[in-house]
Amino acid sequence: MTLPTEPSPNPAAAPAGKLPPDSLVALTADLRAFAAARQWQPFHAPKNLAMALSVEAAELLEHFQWLTEAQSRALPEPQRAEVAHEVADVLLYLLQLADQLGIDPVQAARAKMALNAQRFPLPPAGG
Repeated sequence: MTLPTEPSPNPAAAPAGKLPPDSLVALTADLRAFAAARQWQPFHAPKNLAMALSVEAAELLEHFQWLTEAQSRALPEPQRAEVAHEVADVLLYLLQLADQLGIDPVQAARAKMALNAQRFPLPPAGG
């Protein structure tokens, strides 16, 4: 598998160019370049990325296993730093999966929020 030479139809997969460095588009482009430099494209099939995402989400969950709600909200700084690394792993795999499938994750999230708004309407006033 090689990287496409044409721009991806996915806006989140566009080259970073003059984008803010904290944008999802720039991050996705950086991830694509990172993987290409290491020749990892053959391993980045959607199936593999989805499995890796699941593993990383489980590693994130592991930090909260057996904690009370209060403890989960007040992590000691070393554990909070570890959780931040797991959050990053989940985000990075999710962006790579979306990139491989041509899905704009922001557009997909906004569409899902609109569906959820229909599914879970606001309660009546005073209710």
